[in-house]
Amino acid sequence: MSNKRAILVLIAAVAVALLAFVGCLFTGAADIAAGDVLAALTGGSGKPSVDYIVMNTRLPAAITALLCGMALSIAGLLMQTTFDNPLAGPSIMGISSGASLGVAIVMLAISTTASAWGQSAVLAGALAGALGVLALLTLLASAVRSATMLLIAGILIGYLTSSGISLLNFFATRESIHSYVIWGLGSFSAVTMDDIPLFAILVIVPAMASLLYAKTLNALLLGSRYAASVGVNVAAARRGLLLLSGVLTAFATAWCGPIGFIGIVVPHIARMAVRSSDHRLLLPASALIGAAIGVLCLWICVSPGAVGILPVNAVTPIIGAPIILYIILKRRSIFYFN
Repeated sequence: MSNKRAILVLIAAVAVALLAFVGCLFTGAADIAAGDVLAALTGGSGKPSVDYIVMNTRLPAAITALLCGMALSIAGLLMQTTFDNPLAGPSIMGISSGASLGVAIVMLAISTTASAWGQSAVLAGALAGALGVLALLTLLASAVRSATMLLIAGILIGYLTSSGISLLNFFATRESIHSYVIWGLGSFSAVTMDDIPLFAILVIVPAMASLLYAKTLNALLLGSRYAASVGVNVAAARRGLLLLSGVLTAFATAWCGPIGFIGIVVPHIARMAVRSSDHRLLLPASALIGAAIGVLCLWICVSPGAVGILPVNAVTPIIGAPIILYIILKRRSIFYFN
């Protein structure tokens, strides 16, 4: 029954993702006729400006939203199971904060503008900050046996990076602070069509690798002692899961900014949808539901049309906050351990 239900959930997630994806292509700040959009997608409309907007702005943004939603959702699921915490998410270990610190150094200390070189510098700073925190956490995971203590260490790292960002904000110029605030609101528009293949590889490879941990994650649901009793090397598994979730978070945050709520909420939606905590079902369900929600958020962001494009982090709480409240109230009825 669970397998049949999971298949239906996956089909529904794909359908929602495709609908929202198409909606993103036909909606935006520029008013473009549907026929011109179709022509641009199928070989060219004969209008250079229309072709550029569709193929170099709307299409890469929609693909980015799919990949980012997938990455953050899988990262959130891995963290929630690893740390036995239903409210753990990609930002809880300080990796997103590390990326934010890297960008803050570039934008606030170096005062990089939004030029082509500046965008590359922002990306490099975000990756350096996120991967730096990930390396530190990996070292701590080798020394700290308790998942709870490692979680606390991640939270403390997040506080330290936030303190560094606050100091940089204090000494920065008004223009630099404005640019940094805009980055922090999140956007799926920073990835160009040329970047899409690389971004896809950096998300899909660790996402596929996470499937190899499905049985390990199922064992960890029953506690580290049970997992060890059935042959799981708990310390090594924790390091591997931390690495996968950290890499997914790092690349998603570097390109899209610190996107909130998706990584926390989607794993719970997947559990309620498939009515199971079997990670052989949850991992693909979280990936597809996360992709659907990512592109749905983008569709909502571009829906105002000529008025402008909403920041992603102005939309995700609208979807995420009610679901988290429902989870808090109905936690006993959600299938965490079966």
